[in-house]
Amino acid sequence: MANRQQDRFNECYENWLQIQRQDLQELLHATSQDAQDEQTLCSVVSKTLQHYEDYCERRTHLAQEDAASLFSPTWCTSLENSFLWIAGCRPSMSIRLIYSLCGSQLEAQLAEFLQGVRRGNLAELSANQLTQINSLQCKTVREEDKLSSWMASIQEDMADHPLVGMASRRGGSDEDVDRAIEERVRALSSVLVEADKLRVSTIRDLVDVLAPLQAVDLLIAAKQLHISIHEWGKRRDGRRGSI
Repeated sequence: MANRQQDRFNECYENWLQIQRQDLQELLHATSQDAQDEQTLCSVVSKTLQHYEDYCERRTHLAQEDAASLFSPTWCTSLENSFLWIAGCRPSMSIRLIYSLCGSQLEAQLAEFLQGVRRGNLAELSANQLTQINSLQCKTVREEDKLSSWMASIQEDMADHPLVGMASRRGGSDEDVDRAIEERVRALSSVLVEADKLRVSTIRDLVDVLAPLQAVDLLIAAKQLHISIHEWGKRRDGRRGSI
């Protein structure tokens, strides 16, 4: 039973990686058109975001089976696991990525920009867009802090009664121990679901602020980063004999 359950968890993640690779190719294709069509850009962005929501929904169902496994996923590399925040990436990372892309793109096309050439990418974020992104960042960080505090309270709860009593006495029935442990695992499931909701809402709010081409640029960079970290982690684990 445990092996079949782990297989389902692993399959969910591997399917998500494959979908990300497919979405990345569609996003890149949408930006390679000689005359970029706004409707096409909006369509591929919508499709990509829906895939992310679908993945988070599958994680919600898996968390009901065993949330603890999602916090220490064996299907991820040790490099990926070292950067996890409540079983995933920090929502605010998407916002940091925008600032990074804005700076690098502006630097790369500064000469063109000064000559009046406009590409409509993230290098051309308006003052109004930057204000909205900054407000979203402040809001997201506040929500992250709340979830981090919730997660800390769950971890600290492991030292509270009744578990500490069971451990010190080395007593209590297996049923009592299992009941106490599963109560805390259900709490992990709840905080994970809320963290995933914040991840989804943050990326959707960001896309709402951006122009279609800017949104595509962001999604391309996010997927390239995730896929690359996974591949780098596999290579690193392979060198260290971890896999």
